[in-house]
Amino acid sequence: VRLVESGGGLVQPGGSLRLSCLTVGITFGPSAMSWARQAPGKGLEWVASIYSDGRTLYANSVRDRFTISRDNLKKTLYLQMDNLKPEDSAVYYCAKDITERPQDYFGQGTQVTVTS
Repeated sequence: VRLVESGGGLVQPGGSLRLSCLTVGITFGPSAMSWARQAPGKGLEWVASIYSDGRTLYANSVRDRFTISRDNLKKTLYLQMDNLKPEDSAVYYCAKDITERPQDYFGQGTQVTVTS
């Protein structure tokens, strides 16, 4: 099983990024999927989840700014991040299922840095 996150980068406040999570070896279609992030010196913070039927859940800190989506044919999870703030800076990870367990977020992550 592999989870390969990509799409991070350096962006100014108010900017946008789109993260991708390519999955290998999981039954993607029937699975709920999640994004979480970890800022330096802080614990893992759950960000958003999407069920197999497309229903979504968001942390209060990102609601109305981030959009989680999925492409079942490509077995890929996405996170569209708009109106980014410096406090969004973190390494972002994806996971199978709706989970806050750090051990479920085992990919290499993708770094997002929001700074002017």
